[in-house]
Amino acid sequence: MSNYATDAHNKTAVAEIKGDALAGEKKAQVCLACHGVNGNSMNPEWPSLAGQHHDYLVKQLKIWRAGDRQDPLMSAQAVHLSDKDIEDLSAYFSQQTIKAGKADPEQLALGKKIYRAGNAASGVSACTACHGPTGRGNPAANMPAIGGQMSNYVARQLRAYAAGERGHDSEAAMMNSIARKMTTAEIDAVANYVQGLQARPE
Repeated sequence: MSNYATDAHNKTAVAEIKGDALAGEKKAQVCLACHGVNGNSMNPEWPSLAGQHHDYLVKQLKIWRAGDRQDPLMSAQAVHLSDKDIEDLSAYFSQQTIKAGKADPEQLALGKKIYRAGNAASGVSACTACHGPTGRGNPAANMPAIGGQMSNYVARQLRAYAAGERGHDSEAAMMNSIARKMTTAEIDAVANYVQGLQARPE
């Protein structure tokens, strides 16, 4: 029979584990080739991890480790990570500052419109509802920060959601529904707009 006090203590202890950022910095050296110094990617195909919410990083790394998301490079790295490694890496990257990129002015108007107001005619929800006006996201709801993220990466993920290729977590169904209603032009414009945002506390 389960001991309530012990179970409650264990759950609290697990919830309080936020990792060791200093240990994470050392472990992150192998990550920098793709995700950049301090988690700011220089490759448009790879996401920046700097400033991402701790719990979101933990969740995604565990999804990669379990094989629910697949990529030859990322899968090979994640499969060897312990829970402690994941906590430490997440602590480190979440404490870094993302550097916002520049948005293409030709796509800015459409991207801003969709991001802030959505498209009522096609049923596309505004991105601000979950990700906030600056792209900071909502850590309490495990909604990721996306402000300053690489536009190529954002567009690729939106297309993956639209095609149903990302369906590994509770947020996926919502993103699948939204992304499949977006046109190619809207996806590219939103991704461009997001790249120019500076994620900061609302």
